[in-house]
Amino acid sequence: MRNRGGAATRENYNELQAFLAVAHECSFTRAAAQLGVSPSALSHTIRGLEERLKVRLLTRTTRSVSPTEAGERLALELEPRFRDIDRAVAALGEMREKPSGTIRITTSEHAASTILWPALEEFLPQYPEVRVEVISDARLTDIVTERFDAGIRLGESVAKGMVAVPIGPPMRMLVVGTPRYLAARPPIKSPRDLVHHDCINIRFLTHGGLYTWEFEKGGRALNVRVEGRLTFNSMTQVLTAARAGFGLAFAQEDRVEADIAARRLQAVLTDWTPPFPGYHLYYPSRRQHSPAFALLIQTLRERVPALKLQGRPSAGHGTKIRAAR
Repeated sequence: MRNRGGAATRENYNELQAFLAVAHECSFTRAAAQLGVSPSALSHTIRGLEERLKVRLLTRTTRSVSPTEAGERLALELEPRFRDIDRAVAALGEMREKPSGTIRITTSEHAASTILWPALEEFLPQYPEVRVEVISDARLTDIVTERFDAGIRLGESVAKGMVAVPIGPPMRMLVVGTPRYLAARPPIKSPRDLVHHDCINIRFLTHGGLYTWEFEKGGRALNVRVEGRLTFNSMTQVLTAARAGFGLAFAQEDRVEADIAARRLQAVLTDWTPPFPGYHLYYPSRRQHSPAFALLIQTLRERVPALKLQGRPSAGHGTKIRAAR
């Protein structure tokens, strides 16, 4: 058959498919039901095909329909080709659904090590064609402008208009020092007492200033600008100095719980440091997810089954800058 353009090709394809259905079913009625057309319309299609080919393809009687010799030959030629077409279409669908491609995520170093990496250890072996690029950065990155698929930050830091999905438990900050340091200095009963102590500061370079220690009790917030001989831009260095007895640190509870259990460090002001919302995965609400990204979201959500992890639009930037960010 001569290809007379796209429309003619599609018409020929449909006619040949109709012929194969009748040849297989040996019935216009059953073939029409399979194709979703009326028996009379199907009969008209086959007559048109036979007229165009100038050969009879089906023998019709009042009781049955069967292929002629020419019809059998055509069916044998067409069947493997139609199977190839079906396989090609199915392969395209599989390619579309198969998780692959690159996922770019911006996050803090702490979130990357405590939340994201444990999830990736589970996720990556299951989907070998997925690549993940993780950029650890203290600043609040514009994920749309810088073409990230998602970010991970504390819930209070997520930009307005994003979908925010909790992926970690509530967090808490603690003021800690060595038992020897605390025994040698004035007692600490209120955050204001910190002015009499060496406090190890942390500077967020992206904000240009020292982090103000944040406290809250009975709904009352109190921020304290502490003083001390040491300032770092890394929580790892802050805690190294605190463990060595050079002063007090204000750190995430999960970073110091082993030290507290081993009595290397002691926590104070615990009644002034209530829990706050933990890490959230956030992304633009109108973005269509790739299969790979949707599966990564699912993996992160499943790691904290105790939380209600439905995505919710974020309310906007919080007023606090947690050291845990």
